[in-house]
Amino acid sequence: MKLFQSITFIALFAGILLTSCEKFDEFNENPNEPTTVSPDVLFISGIRQSVNTSVNESFLLGNNAAKLTAKTLRTEIDAYNWNAFPTVWEGFYESLTDLYAVEDIAIETGNQQLEGAAVVMQSWVFSVLTNAYGDIPYFETIRGIEDNFTPVYDPQPEIYADLLAELERASNLLAPGSEGQITGDIIFNGDASKWRKLANSLRLRLIMLANNQLDNPGAAFASIVEEGNIIESNDDNATLTYLSSFPNQFPLIPLKTGDFDAVAISSTTLELFRQYDDPRLFRYARPSNDLYTEEAEFNGADNGNISEDCNKVGSRLGAAYYVDGAQTTATQLGIDIAKGIIITYAEVEFLLAEAAAKGWISDDVEMHYRDGIAASMEYHQVSLDPTKWSSFDDFYNNSGVAYEEVTDIWEQKWVALFFHGLQPYFEVRRWYFESGMSWDGIPFLDPPCSNVNNDELPLRFLYPGEEQSLNATNYDEAVERLGGSNSQNAAIWLVQ
Repeated sequence: MKLFQSITFIALFAGILLTSCEKFDEFNENPNEPTTVSPDVLFISGIRQSVNTSVNESFLLGNNAAKLTAKTLRTEIDAYNWNAFPTVWEGFYESLTDLYAVEDIAIETGNQQLEGAAVVMQSWVFSVLTNAYGDIPYFETIRGIEDNFTPVYDPQPEIYADLLAELERASNLLAPGSEGQITGDIIFNGDASKWRKLANSLRLRLIMLANNQLDNPGAAFASIVEEGNIIESNDDNATLTYLSSFPNQFPLIPLKTGDFDAVAISSTTLELFRQYDDPRLFRYARPSNDLYTEEAEFNGADNGNISEDCNKVGSRLGAAYYVDGAQTTATQLGIDIAKGIIITYAEVEFLLAEAAAKGWISDDVEMHYRDGIAASMEYHQVSLDPTKWSSFDDFYNNSGVAYEEVTDIWEQKWVALFFHGLQPYFEVRRWYFESGMSWDGIPFLDPPCSNVNNDELPLRFLYPGEEQSLNATNYDEAVERLGGSNSQNAAIWLVQ
């Protein structure tokens, strides 16, 4: 009897509790607080999260791994003592949650333009992730709400094929006459034609990065160029313009001075700019004596400066990247604070120049090469005053940068990719691979002054450690495809 009474009491209490909870939920509902988030808010969040991640990782990883800048503290990047860099993995994957939600809402409401823009952003984010790590969770990712918390790691060639297809689909969704509008667009202010140019320009980038593995990449590249909807001026640049105050500041501005000074202009970049008397030096770096004249003084730090034979002192990065009241600011120079870069016109021109050099398109190689340099200088708002040049033509014809061979394209593309996320490293890795896994084919680069990887360029980032514990089976399969080791030297598909 006591047992029966206890069970009855528990059942009755549970019923009362459930009823009370339902009434409490009704009582607790706030009629003035939305229960759903609009797509414009989600799109703003997804764009900001992904681009901010790219800017931070450009500062910490991309520029340093490519020797555009050098670490003066915590030199693991430069010394090739790499780890998982979990902020790359976490930051980009977190942004995909919002970007997928935007796509879902756009499909539900028949908004083709917003769907296309969301797909473009997703594709860019995934391209960065797979270029960094190799095989990654792709087809099943961001589906935790469907109870799949252990997505498989998809092979990189399958990811690349789908990314190219998705970007083509996005381009079609963004074509003239498509339905809807792009709300929450803090990149192009709702201009579908510019999103379409971004989609197709990213296709060109991916084809060039994977050209050694694709069937007939030249034909695929040429067909996109012939269509004509690609970035064609700095007005089309896919960049996030930051505001002057929180919460949408350039991500480096809130840094402590010591954290910002942990990265300096590299001796490699400085030597190249000095060789050509290139006016971009005054935008990439601050003169150590704060003189923006011919009397300017600069120092370059050596990458991998873990030994006494390496120079650890370099000039601070340019005024556009940090506000320092003790030195000349970007405002005083009449230039903009730096933007968050997805891809620029300069990069597209260098893609076209290399494609022409490969015989993929019939355009003039030097025309695109020259336009790439000019676009980079225009983007950085250079002044010729501190140099000996009277015009861009004077600089191009008399500095030594005039086109002679394909490695000139690589050189000028390399220096133009400053703060282009992780793209500088991805390109250096491609050139290293195309040169037979050797620095000899890249005349403007050499191994870091001191490193722990036998002068070999690392080929990938390591998978985060938590993946081994939270997604062990799929992680193990991915590592097995790398040859059995989650190593920075394991050759991913792009460099096989």
